[in-house]
This record gives sequence, structure tokens and C-alpha cells, in this order.
Amino acid sequence: MSIVRLLAIGDVVGRPGRLVLKQKLPELVRSRAVDLVIANVENAAAGSGITQTIFNNVRSYGVDVVTLGDHALRKADIYPTLTASERIIRPANLSPKAPGKGYTVVTTPGGVKVGVMNLIGRIYMDQLPSDDPFATADRILASLTAAGVKVIVCDMHAEASSEKVAMGHHLDGRASFVFGTHTHIPTADARLLAGGTAVISDVGMTGPYDSVLGRRKDRILKFMRESVSQHFEVATADVRLCGALVEVDTETGKAVNIERIEVQGADVDKAYDADDKNPNAPGQPGGE
Repeated sequence: MSIVRLLAIGDVVGRPGRLVLKQKLPELVRSRAVDLVIANVENAAAGSGITQTIFNNVRSYGVDVVTLGDHALRKADIYPTLTASERIIRPANLSPKAPGKGYTVVTTPGGVKVGVMNLIGRIYMDQLPSDDPFATADRILASLTAAGVKVIVCDMHAEASSEKVAMGHHLDGRASFVFGTHTHIPTADARLLAGGTAVISDVGMTGPYDSVLGRRKDRILKFMRESVSQHFEVATADVRLCGALVEVDTETGKAVNIERIEVQGADVDKAYDADDKNPNAPGQPGGE
């Protein structure tokens, strides 16, 4: 049996998330013999969106495929790359007129073709209008299987755990690995389904955990307790890299093992740098 090892990394948040990725990912890839790294990087630029510079940087850290979510189109300078690059995808069930593509096929150094699709949920997700993710997944699967791709991964970016769990069951036996993102909280339900699909409801956040979902807890608490509008700045402490590692039989496309990954990083000295642009400038995001 030939095995390919796939690492999925959750929601990289701001400068702290980018730094822990830079510091810890290369050794993690070496020590765990990872063949392909997929990372959700939609919160990387000042906590919301991704820029061209940040895309180039995370690729240099060892990320093979970048997935996105409801903040996919927040930064216009990424639009040309969304269209041109096979290494970054946005949710496939957004408008067909949206920049970019919803799935891609890449080849590992060992010659294994891996299909990666990105979907966005509809329950409690009203930031962007989107189509049925289940029907979209079926259409993508038909294209990938027709092309002979056996190893297939899905990033289901959704608020409701039920929707992410449902997608796992919907794709059981047809996809190798379905992982959830968006809620920034790692879940304890990593498992192999009966049909051979590895699933986890949320792989967690790569960023500062001494926070509320990556944002300064004092700012969030003031907003929640006093209803006072706040700029939700990125936090800086207890930085971790979180994800899941899956082993897949390349001949069948079935997963044979799944394991949660959590690597402790160092606190950072500041939340932002030049790559974030100015998070306080007009038009920059103030929250998730």
C-alpha cells in the first residue's frame, strides 16, 4: 500500500499566525514526512483577507495549497492571483462571476495527484451569497473522478458544526479527507467514516489562543458587555499552529489514519507589520 500524508492547517490569523507558520511548519513537514500542506489563510492580513505578498510568503513557508472562506475577496490585490494560480482557491459555491476558482489539482513531490476543493456553508453564514455546497461538491467530484484523481480533499468553511458533519457524511467514500474551518476552535471528533473518508469538524486556528478567536479579549469583552463598537485587534499571546494530519492510500483514495496536530509557538511582540497594510485605515476589517 502506497501512502500520501496530507496536512490541513486551520485559519491562519494575522501576523502571529503567519509567524508560527514560518517558524514551525518546515520542521513539522520534515519530521512527519508530510507530502502536501493545505492551509486556510483567509484571516492572514490584519485578521481578515489575504494579500499577494502574504500569499507569496505562506507559499515560501511550505504551504502547497491556500484555501479561503467568507473573507476571500476582502483584498482586491489578490484577485489576479486567484484567477491565475493553481495554488489558491476560494469557495466554489460563490458566484461563478467571483474572481478565482473553487478547486484545483496539484501533484506531490512523489507524483500523486491531489484534488482540493473549497466550499462555504450557508447556515449562519450571511456575509456572502452562496449556492448549495452539497450540489457544488457533487459537480466537482464528477470532474475530479473523470480526470482520474483519487485523492480528494475538501475544506468546508462553515459556522455550523452540523453542516460540516453533514458534508463529511455526504462525501464519505468519495473524498479522502473533509476538514472544517472558520470557527477557530479545534474539535475532538477526528475520525474515519465507514466509507473511508477522514473527517474533523474544525481543525482549529493557527494564531493567538489567549484571545477570542484570535482577537484581543479585552476588545471583544467590552463590545459584548457594553455594546460599544470596538476595533477587534489581533491578539499576540499563546500562539499555536493547529491542524490535522491524514494518511491516504493512493491506490484507493481511502484514508487510513487521522491525527490532530497542535504545535506551540512563541508569543509575538506586536500584532501587525508592513504586510498587514494599516489595519486601522479606512476600509480595513474590524472583526471576523
